[in-house]
Amino acid sequence: MNSMHDDTGTHTAHPVADRYLEHLVVERGLSDNTTQAYAADIAALLAFLDTIGASLETCTQRHLFLFLTHLRARKLAATSLARHLSSVRGLFAFAVQAGLLAEDPSALLESPKLPAQLPEFLTCAEMDRLLEQPDAGTALGFRDRVMLELLYACGLRISELIGLALGDFDPQTGVLRVFGKRAKERLVPVHYAAQRLLCDYLDHKRAGFKPLQKHIFLNRSGKGLTRQGVWKLVKRYAEAAGIRRSISPHTFRHSFATHLLEGGADLRTVQILLGHAAINATEIYTHIQSGRLMRIHEQYHPRSTGNLSPGLPGADA
Repeated sequence: MNSMHDDTGTHTAHPVADRYLEHLVVERGLSDNTTQAYAADIAALLAFLDTIGASLETCTQRHLFLFLTHLRARKLAATSLARHLSSVRGLFAFAVQAGLLAEDPSALLESPKLPAQLPEFLTCAEMDRLLEQPDAGTALGFRDRVMLELLYACGLRISELIGLALGDFDPQTGVLRVFGKRAKERLVPVHYAAQRLLCDYLDHKRAGFKPLQKHIFLNRSGKGLTRQGVWKLVKRYAEAAGIRRSISPHTFRHSFATHLLEGGADLRTVQILLGHAAINATEIYTHIQSGRLMRIHEQYHPRSTGNLSPGLPGADA
């Protein structure tokens, strides 16, 4: 089969798959990175079907079971298996709805059970150490300090951070306009310390990068930063701060949500600030509140052991 390309730069070996990838970009507005992940998963399916003498048109549920078995034999994690299956399901559902295929062989497949994973986050002390690592006396160090402050102050995704453009920050209101997944816009307040740093950077430091693009944060060439570039910076500063755990830019987002909830914020507010479309996406943080709720319960409930009146059973136990 000949490889086909679409306008996104992704490609597969099948026109139906390419139609689906184009649909993801044009109609669903998925990012290039997400679309590339879908393309890789679908390409893996197409390659496997080719080895067993099948195709998308002749694919059956049995073929997909064999494909999942093949992936398990490669020792893929449950999360990777679930992602592959999600990509395959989306492809077949689209193809059937568009009249490109007659049946959906993935309809009855069950997703692999995923282990409950708690988000990795930093303590307040660790975050303070990390934010102090960039050398604010240099232009690059000051830029890095502002970026780290915004990641933590606003709970930004890395794509949201590097996508910030001039005009997305309103210094009069202290609000940042953020474009999240599927280009969904949200407004996030920036606390005063981060506002002051950002204004200083925009007024006095950014011009020194000789801007060629409208991104707020620029590299030495005056162009917008890449995801990989920010990843490397975070890793370097984390090591300098003595943080031995493996963290990423997304750790700032998890820490943002964690510390807000620990401070008493309600889940609905955190959902809005994070830009989650559904509350269940924010509920991964509910475990964080358990310790605080236990302390509040113990302190204020009239029947808590520590508050039992003298003479009642258990008061002196």
